[in-house]
Amino acid sequence: MSSAPENPPAPPPPPDSVWKGLKDALRGTEADYTRIDLRRAILLLSVPMILELVMESTFAVVDIYFVGKLGASAVATVGLTETFLFLLYSVAMGLSMGVTAIVARRVGEKRPEDAAAAAVQAIGIGVLASVPFAGLGIFFAQDLLALMGADPWVIETVTGTPSGCLAATSRSCCSS
Repeated sequence: MSSAPENPPAPPPPPDSVWKGLKDALRGTEADYTRIDLRRAILLLSVPMILELVMESTFAVVDIYFVGKLGASAVATVGLTETFLFLLYSVAMGLSMGVTAIVARRVGEKRPEDAAAAAVQAIGIGVLASVPFAGLGIFFAQDLLALMGADPWVIETVTGTPSGCLAATSRSCCSS
């Protein structure tokens, strides 16, 4: 005799209080956002992404603040490397949009195991998608910086020292 698998009980809707809802969104507590107003659900679901983007911008500003003490060429280097990071972020955001749609569909279908499987597969795809970027950074850091117009001091200093090796992951500095 076969029986259909039972669905786990649905999580409760987010709290009525906006501040409690934001606090729960930050914690990542499970809630059923299909049972509340659409505008409020979008706000609560957007909190993690908004915070990530704020932290990324803060990282860039703090980076430039400390590197600015080294001179204009060092600040230019940060600007050049931020361009490559933006390309990587673009790929990651595109992947995350697709994964979000798939996971949301599975959650809406009340199939949390399939949603979890899609999320795990997305992590694997993300790792694979990052390999070309890592290869470019490891093997072609000097060439990429030169292509973007970096001055010789930047190319030699950033990719020719052990700390630059960690920052730019250049093969030439790691092998010398």
